[in-house]
Amino acid sequence: MTPRPTSGPSASSGRSGPSAPVRVSRRAELIADTALALLAERGMRGLTHRAVDERAGLPQGSTSNHARTRQALLEAAVRRLAEREAQMLATDALFAPGGPDAAPAPDGGLDALLDTLSLALHRYLTRHGDLLVARYELGLEATRRPELRAFYDTTGRRFRDPLVALMRASGSGEPERHALSLVAWCEGLMFSCAVGSFHSAVPSREELRAGFDELLRGMLGR
Repeated sequence: MTPRPTSGPSASSGRSGPSAPVRVSRRAELIADTALALLAERGMRGLTHRAVDERAGLPQGSTSNHARTRQALLEAAVRRLAEREAQMLATDALFAPGGPDAAPAPDGGLDALLDTLSLALHRYLTRHGDLLVARYELGLEATRRPELRAFYDTTGRRFRDPLVALMRASGSGEPERHALSLVAWCEGLMFSCAVGSFHSAVPSREELRAGFDELLRGMLGR
């Protein structure tokens, strides 16, 4: 199924005509969304400029005009992946503007945190498995392309940094190490449920919450 472009405000490209920037933005999103879909379905070898044009129903050469090199196309896919993950988590206080330090934790703050984390992870596993597969393809390719590695890591900090701040705000004496443990637990669970031996047995939200509870209480000594 061809991804549909999302609506929303677009950045000005400096070109004349009131509708030109909107067309450019929507086409860029369509190209990047299509690239992610191809990565999930066909793997890295199946991602080509021509394949994106054909799948998206664009005139031949459209993707090359937007992203002239393979590196540029991969960067567009990484950027769009981060945007879609951010949209997915937009309602979660942890990743909202200001992050976990934006407001004081309410009474029983750990319970609220467990609810937030389990909801976000369950949402990803049950609704966006294709994005997970595409993310693994991009992550593996980044290990072979130093220029993509730098871009991939920079883009990923928008999710890692809030977790470090979260652990610090929760009273961790080693927030960097505890954030790594939290990320590793989430990543391992997502991999197992998306492409590993538990792909047919995705945990319920309650099971995920129990796992987060055990992990965080152990790290924070509660």
